[in-house]
Amino acid sequence: MSVPPVEVIAKQSRQAARQLASAPEALRNLALAKMAAALESVKTRVLEVNALEIIKARDEGQSDAMIKRLTIDDKTFLYLLTRLQKVAQLPDPLNRILSGHTNPNGLRVCKKSVPLGVIGIIYESRPNVTTDAAGVCIKSGNAVILRGGSEALLTNTLLTDAMIAGAVDAGLPQHALQIIRTPGHEAVSELLKMDEYIDVLIPRGGKGLIKRIAEGTRIPVIKHYDGICHLYIAADANPDQAVAIAVNSKCQSVQVCNALETLLVDKQCAEQLLPLLKTAFGSNRIELRGCDATQKLLPGIAAATEDDWHTEYLAPILSIKIVDGIQSAIAHINYYGSGHTDGIVTQSLNMAQQFEQQVDSASVMINASTRLSGGGDYGLGSVVGISTDKIHVRGPVGPDQLTTYKWVAYGDGHLRA
Repeated sequence: MSVPPVEVIAKQSRQAARQLASAPEALRNLALAKMAAALESVKTRVLEVNALEIIKARDEGQSDAMIKRLTIDDKTFLYLLTRLQKVAQLPDPLNRILSGHTNPNGLRVCKKSVPLGVIGIIYESRPNVTTDAAGVCIKSGNAVILRGGSEALLTNTLLTDAMIAGAVDAGLPQHALQIIRTPGHEAVSELLKMDEYIDVLIPRGGKGLIKRIAEGTRIPVIKHYDGICHLYIAADANPDQAVAIAVNSKCQSVQVCNALETLLVDKQCAEQLLPLLKTAFGSNRIELRGCDATQKLLPGIAAATEDDWHTEYLAPILSIKIVDGIQSAIAHINYYGSGHTDGIVTQSLNMAQQFEQQVDSASVMINASTRLSGGGDYGLGSVVGISTDKIHVRGPVGPDQLTTYKWVAYGDGHLRA
């Protein structure tokens, strides 16, 4: 198969986006169903190819966290299919009347949801991004150009080719879904120049990748920087609930962006709770680093440095700080946090509301694990990331978030006076 230049891919996507914008909901949902069916038909081959890419990644010295993100097994494959099916079941994000009114002169004015157009997704390792991005973009009527990392190029290409076949079989444009098949940085550099054809870029990966993309293009970028997530255990927190939430927030999956990185414990409950927390985290093999006050209550743990409060570990490491009340916790979060996900454990509605109103984060969790901040647990189906921006979207980026709007005015021969 000949590989088209990036500019040709971008032009084709622009043409497809214009057709896709008017595709009815039933057609887009049929395409998603056929995409899932096509994926099932190539499952065996995908698992074989993915296993070979994992071997290669290990031989190249990739980290265990990277290997885990790269791996597709039976459970992961079922997850890919389920996410496509769930996004198909969501309400149509297009052609909704967001607001409207009739002027005194009879001119009817409304604001209507429409697709963004062409979305470029640049990502590392995770093959699930391939299917999630395709699902979210097709559901929202956007053409999508995928550019995955070279470490999963064959896996991503197999997944994409199957979904393209399914989408085309349903009646969508040939180039509604495309993938850049060329490894190396040159193809990405070319993609960043395609501001004439691409409406939005979404990078998924480490902070370095996102920074390079954002600084190297004129195309608007939906950014997802660090996930330095905090949990504040208030003085009145239920001890059992607090420990369970803290452990789940950190240990359920340490290498993801909404995993807990800094635990803040109120000084009024620290003496009671910290030994319980140390035991619970110890059983999960989590390395603890603490402030001076924490070290006095938990002898033997490492000291937390200034760098620790700024760090997204994505590893079995947790920093702990004892704080003097909710205001100190909020101040710490707003200074050191990344605006991703932060939570509080408290029995006080007033304290919960104060925390929610004053913490400047995309997701605020009240008596719930930080691991719940995401598309699936928010009922959004598939998402293409969690934005720490404030414009154009914030938090989980699902089909609704990949729309914009147009103004439509209905008149009856109306003229400007």
